[in-house]
Amino acid sequence: MRSHACLLALGLFTTSALHADGSLAHARCAQARLGPDVWSQVIRIENEARWNRYPRTLHALVFELMGVLWFYTDTDGTQSFSLHHGRLAEEKADFGPLLADIEPGFTRWRLVPGAAGNAAGPLPNGCFIDSVAAWRARRARGEETMNPQLLAYYANDFTGHVVLTYATRGHVEVIDPERPDVPLKFSAALAGDAKELVHALCPVPVSHVRLVPLTEPALFATTDAAPGEGTDALPRPRSIVTIR
Repeated sequence: MRSHACLLALGLFTTSALHADGSLAHARCAQARLGPDVWSQVIRIENEARWNRYPRTLHALVFELMGVLWFYTDTDGTQSFSLHHGRLAEEKADFGPLLADIEPGFTRWRLVPGAAGNAAGPLPNGCFIDSVAAWRARRARGEETMNPQLLAYYANDFTGHVVLTYATRGHVEVIDPERPDVPLKFSAALAGDAKELVHALCPVPVSHVRLVPLTEPALFATTDAAPGEGTDALPRPRSIVTIR
């Protein structure tokens, strides 16, 4: 029995170690796609929870966008990380409370120094980061990209997809990270109707639709808000939940 237990423990350790190595490469890839002028840090996390969706050891990328922090893992994509507006310096100094809010088992973590990795190749659950990278690439090329926004839509309360949407003269265009080569063009009338735009994109019913303007502080506009609610401001935890 003891030998079997040791073999099982070794197997679990090996699996965790292999995932940790893979998650480091994915975090570095995400960092490279965002570019050197986006503040970001790769961290290694020890997960002490016995039962949750995360492995025992994993790497994550923490990055700043729209005045708040975001959190990417290859396990479940990107979610908002900050708990408050206006406390970036404080939150950058100590990720502990932010990690515990995502998963109480994230009790130990450390920064992982080193350069960004290879931006090419697949990025698991990377549509949020790929959409941001597509916007930054268009802007760098001087291409028309008015009112850029991330459009997130959810098939249920926990998983979803993100695309880049922006206006051009006479059209609304969408870049879907799953089909990035040719922007999809829609009527300009859909510019102010996120739900109808999602219906044009997605053949299956969705439960929530959220827009995140890329050129403004992160207030999370939602089309499924209750009467009188136009935005969800922090510190509501992760107004955008897991985004794949």
